[in-house]
Amino acid sequence: MEGIYSNIQGLVQKKEKLLAVLIDPDKMLLEKVTGFVEKINRSVATHIFVGGSTVDLYKTEVLVAKIKAETKLPVVLFPGDVTQITGEADALLFLSLLSGRNPDYLITKQVQAVAKLRKLSLEVISTGYLLIENGKETAVQKVTQTKPMPWADVQNIVDTAKAGELLGMKLIYLEAGSGAIHPVSDYIIKRVKNELEIPLIVGGGVKSKQQLENAYSSGADMVVIGTAFENNESFFDDLKKP
Repeated sequence: MEGIYSNIQGLVQKKEKLLAVLIDPDKMLLEKVTGFVEKINRSVATHIFVGGSTVDLYKTEVLVAKIKAETKLPVVLFPGDVTQITGEADALLFLSLLSGRNPDYLITKQVQAVAKLRKLSLEVISTGYLLIENGKETAVQKVTQTKPMPWADVQNIVDTAKAGELLGMKLIYLEAGSGAIHPVSDYIIKRVKNELEIPLIVGGGVKSKQQLENAYSSGADMVVIGTAFENNESFFDDLKKP
């Protein structure tokens, strides 16, 4: 398989919009994987992300192996912890929580991951991760013990994203959080995208095709949808391939 990051870069340069379906190992029963992935395969989704804020040991590895058997789409780890890293996937978003000031999620967890990554042939994609206020407390906030960035402090969000790029991040990920009341605003997406020369991912709170299109038109190169599909699989009907 072509390098995942190179592929993303190429598609973004062609102005193609990417869609990742996020599957949480703690919420997906193995016996439901085949049917769920069939719906993903029939949709316009370009990637499958796997991960969650809190996941039982070994669940991720088993789930990823099952998903890989059912699809040709790239499967990318979006881990909440070192225990979710598995060589069964195609790539890993190597996240640094730039919006928070908890050193565990800025660098400590990443250092802990190195010993494991050294033994795996897994593409590692450095990703600056920004948690944006959405109207409710999220699992990310609870687990990392960090506060989201206030949605009204747009300049700080923009500057933090740009700092991530200048530090060498390959992707910037704006996250409203799982089950967010409000997705990241179109204005924030637009302001951040105008500052970046690297691909921009946006996730959290996208529950309709219109919100998806709004995120794209505002500058998101990839949108991640998870909870909306978990709660309403008929959403896939709106996103079938032409």
